[in-house]
Order: sequence, then C-alpha cells, then structure tokens
Amino acid sequence: MTHQEKLEEMYRHMAMLGVSRSTAAPPAWRLLWRFGIEIPPPLFTPFMPGALAMGAFFGLFWGLFMWAILWVHQDMPAILMAATAIAAGALFGLTMAAYFRHLARKHGLPSWAEYTGAP
Repeated sequence: MTHQEKLEEMYRHMAMLGVSRSTAAPPAWRLLWRFGIEIPPPLFTPFMPGALAMGAFFGLFWGLFMWAILWVHQDMPAILMAATAIAAGALFGLTMAAYFRHLARKHGLPSWAEYTGAP
C-alpha cells in the first residue's frame, strides 16, 4: 500500500472513530506530505519524535511571528528571544504529543508501519 493510499484509509478510519480530519492530519503534516515527505501522521508518531516535530515547527514560526510584530520594536536581547521561542515550542510540542498519544491509546492505534486502515 502506498503512503497516499494509507492516508486515505486513515482518513476513513478516523472519521468512523469521530476524529476530525484536522486532528488526524494537521496542516503542517499535510504541507510536508504535499512536498513529498512521507512521515507518519501525528496519531501514529511516537511521543518524542512527535514532540520534537511539533515543538520545532511551532517554536520557529511563533518566534518569527513574535519577532516581526513585537520584538523588532523592543530592545530585547537575541538570546532572550531565542530562549522564549524555544520554551514556547517545547511546551507546545510536549502538550500536543501528549494529546496525540492519548488519542492513539484511546482508539488502540498501532504504529504506522503496522497500520492497515482497518478498524
């Protein structure tokens, strides 16, 4: 089964479980898939890789956004800006990874390699 076929099966299965499409496949993941990067959906990602991926993505873009609208006008040291963005990314990544692991356990989802799409 190709990655795309597996994703389509996952969308159907998640709909049956009542998991929204945006939870099963967040925008960052859909963007990576569109660029041809075949990573497992967050519900099938182990805790630490999921926390790192979500935290890095959030920390980077949140930090850039905060710099563009707020920090550029303040006399704030760069190290403090970076530390704030890293802390925000770490908190977000850990929280989201815990949430996705909770949903995966609740629905008894296997690893992505073992997933067949069948309930």
